[in-house]
Amino acid sequence: MAETAQHSEAPDLFAEYRLTPGVADELFDAHGQMRPVWRRFVDRFARLSPEDIAARFERGNQYLRDAGVFFRQYSNDPLTEREWPLSHIPVILHEDEWERICTGLSQRADLLEQVLADLYGPARLVSEGHLPAELVAGSRQWLRPMVGVPPRGGHYLHFLAFEIGRSPDGSWFVLGDRTQAPSGAGFALENRMATGRIFPERFPRAHIHRLAGFFGAFRTSMERLAHGQGRARASAILTPGPSNDTYYEHTYIARYLGIPLLEGEDLLVQNGQAMVRTIEGPQPLGVLWRRIDAAFADPLELDSGSQIGTPGIMEAIRQGNLAMVNALGSGVLEMRAMMAFLPRISEVMTGKPLAMPNIATWWCGGAQEQSYVRENAARMLVDSAYACDLPFDLGSQAAIGGAFRSQSRQNLSDWLAADGHRLVGQEAVTLSTTPAWVEDGEDGHGRVLPRPMTVRVFAARTPQGWIFMKGGYARIGRSGDTTALAMQRGGSVADVWVVSDRQVPQETLIPRETDVALRAAPGILPARSADNLYWLGRYVERTEDTIRMVRAYHLRLASTDKPNDPSLREIARFVARNGVDLRDPIPDALINNIESARSCASKVRDRFSTDGWSALGDLARTARAMRKTAKPGDDAARAMSVLVRKITGFSGLVHENMYRFSGWRFLSFGRALERADSLAAMLGAFANPKAPPGSLDIAVEVADSVITHQRRYRIETTRCTAVDLLALDGDNPRAILFQIERIRRLASELPHASDNGRLAELSRAIVPIEAALSVATPTEITSAKLDELRAGFSQISDLLTSAYLR
Repeated sequence: MAETAQHSEAPDLFAEYRLTPGVADELFDAHGQMRPVWRRFVDRFARLSPEDIAARFERGNQYLRDAGVFFRQYSNDPLTEREWPLSHIPVILHEDEWERICTGLSQRADLLEQVLADLYGPARLVSEGHLPAELVAGSRQWLRPMVGVPPRGGHYLHFLAFEIGRSPDGSWFVLGDRTQAPSGAGFALENRMATGRIFPERFPRAHIHRLAGFFGAFRTSMERLAHGQGRARASAILTPGPSNDTYYEHTYIARYLGIPLLEGEDLLVQNGQAMVRTIEGPQPLGVLWRRIDAAFADPLELDSGSQIGTPGIMEAIRQGNLAMVNALGSGVLEMRAMMAFLPRISEVMTGKPLAMPNIATWWCGGAQEQSYVRENAARMLVDSAYACDLPFDLGSQAAIGGAFRSQSRQNLSDWLAADGHRLVGQEAVTLSTTPAWVEDGEDGHGRVLPRPMTVRVFAARTPQGWIFMKGGYARIGRSGDTTALAMQRGGSVADVWVVSDRQVPQETLIPRETDVALRAAPGILPARSADNLYWLGRYVERTEDTIRMVRAYHLRLASTDKPNDPSLREIARFVARNGVDLRDPIPDALINNIESARSCASKVRDRFSTDGWSALGDLARTARAMRKTAKPGDDAARAMSVLVRKITGFSGLVHENMYRFSGWRFLSFGRALERADSLAAMLGAFANPKAPPGSLDIAVEVADSVITHQRRYRIETTRCTAVDLLALDGDNPRAILFQIERIRRLASELPHASDNGRLAELSRAIVPIEAALSVATPTEITSAKLDELRAGFSQISDLLTSAYLR
C-alpha cells in the first residue's frame, strides 16, 4: 500500500508524490521527512507556474536540439537519431554523501586494477581458487594476447564508471562496473548545460559542484601518458564511427578536450609504433582513449572479422609504444559473475571488506550448484533473476528475470538443464525513487512523481590517484518498471547535482584573464577527416547547383506550361547526366546529394561547427518535407528558392565562422573544384552553338549572375558575354578563373606544397590551367576546351587524393 509524503512539506506540484513501502526515496527520508539538500530547490520550484515550468523545460530542450545532442536507437529500422531524453528535474545529493560514495568507489577502483593485473599477470586468483578458471577462460572479454603484456604507464585502468543504486535501508550499493569503454561522461556535460538553461538562478548554481575540473585533470593525465619517455606523441579518442549509439558523445568530448577523434582506418602500425595517417604523413600516437570493444581493436590478433580496428595495434601495445584507456581486455571485469567473487577477493588482496557492497550475486557454475538450481528453479524464480554469464545492459537488470518470469516453469527448468550454461544468480533489485516531471495528469498539467533511478559515477586516474566527477548522470525509469532505465527501452536521463552548503569554486577549462594565453599548435588532421571535409564541400556545391538548375526548369515550366519546350528539354537532358529526374518536383538525386553531404559532415563532427551541422539538418528536413507537397511549376520553383536560401546560409556559416585551419582548406578546395567543374559542364551544354534559344540566359541565371551581366555588358546575353563572365572573369565568384585562382591559393597553403623551392605536383597541375584561362579570350573557350578543362579538374582531384587523402 503506497503512502503519501507529508503534505506539510510537499507543495501542490508534489501532492501526488507517494512513497512505496520498502523503497528508498531521494526526496524524502525513511521517516517521510524531506531531505535538507532538496528543500531550497523544492521551495523555489513550487513557486513556478505551470507556464513557467513549461517555458523553462522548453529552453533546456531547445538547447539540446540546437547543440545536436542525440542518441541512436536500435530497431528493425535503420539506425535513427533520437532526441536526447532529458528528465528535467535533477537528482540532488549533498557533497558529504557524495564524498562517502567516492571513498567507497575509490577502494573498488583500486581493487579492480589489482584483479586485472593479476588476471593478465601471475593469475594467483585462479591458481589459488579465488576465481574459477572456467569463468575467466570462458569469457569473451578475457584476451589471451594480453597475458604478460604490462601496460604502458604501469596501469590497466584509467577511466571507470560505476552504476550505483540506493537500497531500501538508505545505503548505496554497486549494480555494475564499467571498465570496457564507459559512456555517459560527455552526456553528463550536456545534461548540465541544459539544466543550466532551465534553472539559471544564482542559487542553486553557485552551490553546485562543476564538472570541468574532472575533465581538465584527466586531459592532463592523458597528455602525461602520451609523452612518456620524453617523446612528444599525440593522444586521441578511438571511436567505432557514426553508427555507434553514443557517437555524439565521442565527438563532444573530442571537441571539449581539444583532442582528435579517430577511427580504426586512421591508424597504422609501423615498426611497432602506432601512427596516425595525417595530411602531413604518419604521425606517432602515444595514447588512445578507446570507445570500441577491445576485441575489435586488432583484426590480426583479436577478432579477425573486425572492420573497425587496426592491424598491429597489439604489437604496438606489446612493445610499450601505445597506451590504451582502458587496457585491452579490461572488459573481463564487467562480467556479472565477477561480482560474486569481489567481496572475498577484496579480503584476500587488501585485507578489507568492500566499503560499498555489490548487489547480492552468486556463481552457479559448478555441477553441484547447477544441480541445486535445476531442482529449485521454480522456487528461486520467485525471488531472483537468473541470466547466462553473458554481457548485458545494466539498465535492464530486471529485464532478464522478467523474460524468464514470462515463460512457463517447465520451460525454465528445461533451459536450466541445457548443457553448457553457466549460471549467475542475482538478488532482485529494488531501486530508490527520485522526483521526475510527468505530464500525464487528467487535467492536462504535469506533476512531480517518483520514478526509479540509478546513478552513474565516473572516475579518472591521475598521478595523485583517482578523482571523481562531482555529479553528472542518472538514469530514470518509468513508473514501477526497472527494465525501462535504458534509453533503448524508453528510459530518460537526469543531471546529478552535488550540492554544498557554501558557494563552490567555479572551475572551468577556460583560461583565466590573468593567465598567459598561449595558442596551441594546430592539431593533427587525419587524412580521413580531410577526405570527408573535401567531399563535404563537393556535395554541398553539387547540391546547390542542382537546386538552382531545378528552379530554372520549373520557373520556365510555370511561364510556358510546355514541358516539350526546347529549353526545358535541354535542362532535363543536362541534369539527367547526374541522375536528376525532373518529372519529380523534388528529385531523389537532390535528396541523395544532401544526405551525402550530411554523411560526410557526420564523420567529422568533432571538427565541424554545431551551427553548420544544424543548418545541414534543417536543409535535409525541409527538402524531405517538400517532397510530400511540392507540385511542378511555380510551387516547385518557390520550394527551390527556400532551399537556395538555406544552403547559402550554410555556406555563409562556413565562410564567416570556420577557423582557417587545414580542414577548412580541404572543404573550400572541394567547393571550389566542384563549382569550377559544374560551370565548365554547364557552359559546355548551354553555351554550345547548337543549344536552343534561351540556353545562355539559363546558364547566367543558374550561375546567379544575372544582375552582374546586366551591369557589365548592358546588352542581351551572347555567347561571348556568357563565357567571359562565367569562365574568364577573375572577379566573379561564379567564374571558372576565380575558382581556379582560389584552388591555387589553397593548394599553396597545404603541407608540402613545395619541395626545395619547386612546386609540388598538385600545384604544377593547377598553375598551367590558371595561366591559360588568364590569357584566353571568349572565342577560344570552345566546347573542346571546356572538356579539356574538366579533364584537368579531374586530374587535380586525383592528385589531391594521392598527396593527402590516403
